[in-house]
Amino acid sequence: MLFCHGGKTVYGANLGVLMLETKFPRIPGDMGNATTWPFPVQYRVVRSATPELVVRNDARDLVGLFIDAAKDLVASGCDGITTNCGFLSIVQDKLAEAVPVPVAASSLMQIPMVQAMLPAGKRVGILTISKETLTSAHLAAADVPADTPIVGTEGGRVFTRDILGDAPEIDFAACRLDMLDAARQLVTEHADIGAIVLECTNMTPYAADVRKLTGLPVFSIYNFVNWFHQALVPDRFPVELDDPLFGLAGEPR
Repeated sequence: MLFCHGGKTVYGANLGVLMLETKFPRIPGDMGNATTWPFPVQYRVVRSATPELVVRNDARDLVGLFIDAAKDLVASGCDGITTNCGFLSIVQDKLAEAVPVPVAASSLMQIPMVQAMLPAGKRVGILTISKETLTSAHLAAADVPADTPIVGTEGGRVFTRDILGDAPEIDFAACRLDMLDAARQLVTEHADIGAIVLECTNMTPYAADVRKLTGLPVFSIYNFVNWFHQALVPDRFPVELDDPLFGLAGEPR
C-alpha cells in the first residue's frame, strides 16, 4: 500500500524565490523569468524592496519584509528558499534563522566552494552590478575573503543604470557588451583569476559569453540554484529491487 503524506498547500514547486519589487523586463536566463528554470518555482515579491534600497542602501533594514515573504513561501509548500539579488548575502543569517528550510540567499555563497576547487595560486573573481556598494559585510556574510578581486558594471553603457533604475525598457545587447567589458577588465587586472562568480542574478544570460571571452569557469545563481534544487528534489534512477544484482535492501551484492 502506498501512503502519501500531506502538510503543504502547493505540491511540485519546492523552491521559493524572493523577488525584489521591480518592473524592468526580464529575459530568459534572468532569475525572474519563470521559463529560465527546468522545474517549477514559487515566487513572492517583497513589496517596497527595490533594487535601489537593497543594492545601494542597507538590505538589513528590510529584513523583516523578506522574512515574512519567506515564511509565506514555506507555508505554501517550499522546501528551500533563494533570492534574486546577490546583495542579500547580508541577510542570509537572519533568513536562515527565521524559516525551517534551507536558504541560499546569494550567488556569492558559492565562492568558498569554487575557491577550494581551483589550482594553487588561482583565486575567484567577482563581477557585480555595483562594486561601490558591495561591502566587506556582504562578503563576510558569504565567507568570501575581503581581498577577492571585484569588478563592477557601473561604468558601462546601461546594465547598472537601467537595472538599478528599474527602467521599463532595456537594451540587452548593450548589457552584453557591458558584461564583456567588465569580464575583460577583471582578467586583465588580475592574472591569477581561475574562475568567475556572477554576483548579480541578472547577469546569468551572459554567462556563456563571459566564459567564451575569458576561457574561465563562470558560476552564476542559475547553476547554484540548480544544485540547490537537486538536493530538494533528487533525481530518481530506476532500480528493480528484485534484480539478482541487488539485495533485499536495494544494496549491490
